[in-house]
Amino acid sequence: MERQVMVVGAGLMGSGIAQVFALSGFKVLLTDRTEDDLNRGRNYITKSIQSMLKKEKYTVEDEKRIHENIDYSSDIQLGKNVDLVIEAVPEKLAIKQEVFKMLDTIVQPNAILASNTSSLSIAAIGSVTRRPEKVIGLHFFSPVPIMRLLEIVTSIETSEETLNRVQFYGKVINKESVIAQDYPGFIVNRILLPMMNEAAFLVMEGTAPEEVDRGLMLGANHPIGPLRLADQCGLDTTLYALESLYEGFSDSKYRPCPLLKRMVEAGHLGRKSGKGFYDY
Repeated sequence: MERQVMVVGAGLMGSGIAQVFALSGFKVLLTDRTEDDLNRGRNYITKSIQSMLKKEKYTVEDEKRIHENIDYSSDIQLGKNVDLVIEAVPEKLAIKQEVFKMLDTIVQPNAILASNTSSLSIAAIGSVTRRPEKVIGLHFFSPVPIMRLLEIVTSIETSEETLNRVQFYGKVINKESVIAQDYPGFIVNRILLPMMNEAAFLVMEGTAPEEVDRGLMLGANHPIGPLRLADQCGLDTTLYALESLYEGFSDSKYRPCPLLKRMVEAGHLGRKSGKGFYDY
């Protein structure tokens, strides 16, 4: 069974993806640009493991397996022989295309190149490679070690073999998969992002964030309100994804809320910056 995986980007999503693959027995190379980035990813994984141990979701053996199976490096060339690459860099098409163009020249020809994008075109990402049939979307949800869903996104170029291989990966790492078409937002964010955006409009118009979230939790039985969820995802990530929907469909219903833009410009990015719709 294919057991070598490289994750590009040691942020919250990338480190979480590395963690779930390592838990399932895969040898994982987690890469990023600097030692500081890698140390941040290592800290994310350590804190996540400790949280799972306290909740009795992990055993001490699980902790040992994860640490033993993850290597950290800023040298992406070390991943040339992996079977699967998962990119988890910022949600900007130009950045992702740059990464995929580089990966295409580094990793072995049969390797699958997957993007963890939440809204960008898989076809556009794969167009800069010589293997568009092996390019696919693997959209994990945050926090990756806890959330069961995996959106698998196929472009018009993605082969059936590639789809079958990543469905197998999804089963091995204990995720429930849904197959989405390559249109902006895919399935979940196509519905979820407009809800978070509309919640931001309500705040802009004067409704308190707590009231918006309580309304959705009590009236729609949501476990968490849309504004606290946006804070958790990162308001910058939420804004970039909304802009992608807006540009992709040229439909005003996806127009990002001006308040959301101002908050991102001010550095109020949610939980990761300490301030968003709520203070942390």
